[in-house]
Parts: sequence; C-alpha cells; structure tokens
Amino acid sequence: MAAAPGEWSPADATKRINACAKDRLLDLSLTVHAEQRLTERDLLTADLLHVLKTGFVYEKPEPSTQDGYFKYCIEGKSPNSGNRLLRAVVVPDGRTELKVLTIMWRDE
Repeated sequence: MAAAPGEWSPADATKRINACAKDRLLDLSLTVHAEQRLTERDLLTADLLHVLKTGFVYEKPEPSTQDGYFKYCIEGKSPNSGNRLLRAVVVPDGRTELKVLTIMWRDE
C-alpha cells in the first residue's frame, strides 16, 4: 500500500488537485453528503469537476480521519453556479483519486 500524500501548501494543493482532476485516470468518489448537496443546489457532477479543475486552494488543510491524509477546500465558479463561488472539500490521495466530502456555496 502506498504512503499517504502528506500535507501540502495551498499553492501546491491547487496545482495537484487541478492536475488530478484533469487526469484521464481520475478516480472521483463522492460521499452521500456531497451527492445530496449537489442535488440541493441544482448542480451537476460536471460543475464539481469544473471547480476541481480550475479552482484554487486558499487555506491550509485540516487533518482527515485517516492518518497522513488532509482535507482541502477548493473554491471556484462553474457554468451552472450563477456567478456564485462554490467550495468543495476534498481529500486527495496524492495520485489519481479525489474523495469529495461536500460542496457548498462559498457565501453561505
């Protein structure tokens, strides 16, 4: 089993999450909570992917429940967000997997 990715700076996390989301081998998983939030906000998985591919991480991460993994908040707009900022909370594995914990409007 591969080692956990460790903690990244916001700039490095932005680059890594964007690159992972653009990778054709992306393994995207959403929690039930994240799926419910997409539905509540009339957003598509494509909107989430757009934020992951083009968004920015501005804050330091928080530790995840699994040792060595961290939760990052990535923010951006999507085609269906009505010019509102979205924030997704993701846990990257450092390779090609992104686990999305939730998605929300940034201004709420």
